[in-house]
Amino acid sequence: MASDLTGGDTAPASEAAPEPAHPAATTAASAAPRPHMFRFGLIYGGLGLVLALAIVGVAIFGSRSINPDPKWSVWKPKGGGQGAAMEIAHHVAGAYRLPNGEQLVDVLSKAPSVSAPKPVPISYVAVKGAKGSYGLVQPVTPMNSVMYSLCGLGVACSIPTGTPSAERGRLVRREILELALYTFKYVHGMDNVIAFMPPTAGKPKLVVYLRHDDLAPQLKRPLLTTLRAHVPLAATIPADETRVIEATTRLHVYRFGGLAQAPQGDLVFVLAPLPKS
Repeated sequence: MASDLTGGDTAPASEAAPEPAHPAATTAASAAPRPHMFRFGLIYGGLGLVLALAIVGVAIFGSRSINPDPKWSVWKPKGGGQGAAMEIAHHVAGAYRLPNGEQLVDVLSKAPSVSAPKPVPISYVAVKGAKGSYGLVQPVTPMNSVMYSLCGLGVACSIPTGTPSAERGRLVRREILELALYTFKYVHGMDNVIAFMPPTAGKPKLVVYLRHDDLAPQLKRPLLTTLRAHVPLAATIPADETRVIEATTRLHVYRFGGLAQAPQGDLVFVLAPLPKS
């Protein structure tokens, strides 16, 4: 009965219980070096750092997915080269209107060339400097340049309705600015845009000549920060857009000075600065 209550046999008296460890031995054992604990600490610390970096990376990626970087423009051409320039010409031209609702101008695009009596490529653009000297001579090819002609439906590509004005000329330059921005942004390798403005009776032919570097700041930010999506009429261009148009195009308007031929036969497109007003 007693054994049932204790739950087991009692040890024989002859088997003495082990003596407790000496206090000095216990202290020495606890102070013994533990070589693996330092390594484990390094491993767990490294894993923690990797985990923290992963969490930060996921947070950054998630925030970019929710708030992606803005596109430069809503529309872009599908093709490349001179084909893309034709797409740009068609897209931009359709948005510009006269007060009566008619399209302001048609926009024709081609590689730099003249067409009489057959297409002859232009090899250089020469901008006259002071006292008739050439201040800039720039090589042009179909790979790095496009020529736009803004042509109204009147005589010799003039705009047939309305009265020529500074406001209408500014609207035309706004259109050229938009053409150039799309071209430099989306047509690989384009460095030069040469754009004929529609002629005005009794005045010389005017050309806007823009290079990629002339619009570098505008190409680094979305198009809507430079030009609004809605194209205004000539008389309603907002003041902020007027400042942009003047700053980016006014100094790049030239009088067409004709064609010259280099000694080796290459055709040179000559531009002359406008008189200072």
